[in-house]
Amino acid sequence: MKVAVFSAKPYDREYLSQVHATRYGLANTDNPHVGFEGSLAPRTELVFHDFPLSVETVPLAVGATAVCVFVNDTLNGSVLKALRQEGIRAILLRCAGFNNVDLKEAERLGFFVANVPSYSPEAVAEFAIALIQTLNRKTHRAYNRVREGNFNLDGLLGRTLYGKTVGIIGTGKIGVSLARILQGFGCKLIAYDPYPTDSFKPYGEYASLDELLPQCDLVSLHCPLTDQTKHIINKQTLAKMKKDAMLVNTSRGGLVNTKAVIDALKSHQLGGLALDVYEGESALFYQDHSGHIIQDDELMRLATFHNVIICGHQAFFTEEALTEIAESTLSNLDDFIRRVPCKNSLVSDGHLLARRDSVPVRI
Repeated sequence: MKVAVFSAKPYDREYLSQVHATRYGLANTDNPHVGFEGSLAPRTELVFHDFPLSVETVPLAVGATAVCVFVNDTLNGSVLKALRQEGIRAILLRCAGFNNVDLKEAERLGFFVANVPSYSPEAVAEFAIALIQTLNRKTHRAYNRVREGNFNLDGLLGRTLYGKTVGIIGTGKIGVSLARILQGFGCKLIAYDPYPTDSFKPYGEYASLDELLPQCDLVSLHCPLTDQTKHIINKQTLAKMKKDAMLVNTSRGGLVNTKAVIDALKSHQLGGLALDVYEGESALFYQDHSGHIIQDDELMRLATFHNVIICGHQAFFTEEALTEIAESTLSNLDDFIRRVPCKNSLVSDGHLLARRDSVPVRI
């Protein structure tokens, strides 16, 4: 069985190959039907492609049974139909987000679709802290000054986090991990989530979004991108925030209306912005554009502000997280191979009843 891995970077190749070799450790056997741990599942082969998945690159998956994709690969209706025509039956997301997948169409076509819902939430939470303190204490600016022999402290004034009020929008595993860390800083924590969880309650209290925003010195976003959360940070919600508050987004770029935050920064309503994600990132992130003129005017305008930090969607990027992502992705593949229900499935289990060469059967 062949798996076509799209948007594959060197680290994807390294970690997926390592876990694959361990999980399917009988790679030297002469029996093509022996896979992991001596089972009779077919042996698998990972084929890596640097290119993102799109209608134009679907032919690269010819001969594969599954595709493995990342956050900026395109899996709309056209791509899904093309994959189906090429015999693809499984879509393995090596990420938590799935807003780039037309799940209704995938289910209609009988695809197996599974994601990695949680991988080292502490990695993202710790990176959010790094952004917060870099933005707050201006260590990035101090670093550049000292390299030029400038030890002047003017313009580097920050705030003590102790005693500040922090708003956390979204209290899944990452949001709760951030709360645990910020409690250690001595912050007062308020959260907004339409689905409250008991795991946050030891660290703070819940409030409505309208109640949270005016109270917080810092707001950090940790919610998925849905129709309900798209541009949850907009002109109206920015106006409700405490003047000069900081905003941090390590979740999904589409949560923030970029034009609105530019206006809020220009008017000094927003005191600082730290982004690890950006709503137009699919055309830019994970590639080297240093030798080109970037055409995204809003991103380039953000980069001109002294109180804005932008990173390239790297909050997840730790050894531990990459290992967990690879293990979970291949565990999902195992469930598909074994034709058993998958705990990370994003669609109904109609694929369990569908033979490779049959029409989709849904349950």
